[in-house]
Amino acid sequence: MNQSRTELIVGIFVITGILCLGYLAIRLGKVEILGSGYVVIADFASVAGLKVGDAVEIAGVKVGRVESISLHDDRARLALRIDDSVKLPEDSIASVRARGLIGDKFIVISPGGSDKLLGLGGKIRETESPPDISEVIGKYLGGDLTSKSETKKGETK
Repeated sequence: MNQSRTELIVGIFVITGILCLGYLAIRLGKVEILGSGYVVIADFASVAGLKVGDAVEIAGVKVGRVESISLHDDRARLALRIDDSVKLPEDSIASVRARGLIGDKFIVISPGGSDKLLGLGGKIRETESPPDISEVIGKYLGGDLTSKSETKKGETK
């Protein structure tokens, strides 16, 4: 009788430990078992460096995450899961931003002023893609090469 009681206590202890480890793995891994919130769609010309799971923010506050990235009509289509407590006007603007010069990417949403709200499956129509770093650096270091070559063509000797 004493041995079966010890086995029962050890069994309960092991099950409790496994449940605690599972809970910690989910919380620390930021995994959501139940997809809370609603999904909105946004199409971008480029989302270079953005990954599934990256943050969606409004005014520096995390309000959701990137749920999926796919290609749709030569544009990057993002599915953004937004918290239920956040209501987005239909004229909101979504932008891809980076933390620092070479930091992690995230989505910034600038809410509009419309009275109509985006719901489940709604689409953010205004988007801003991140600037191509090589183009920006090329412009500042080398100048605008196209305007120089055009002026040379028009010159007469």
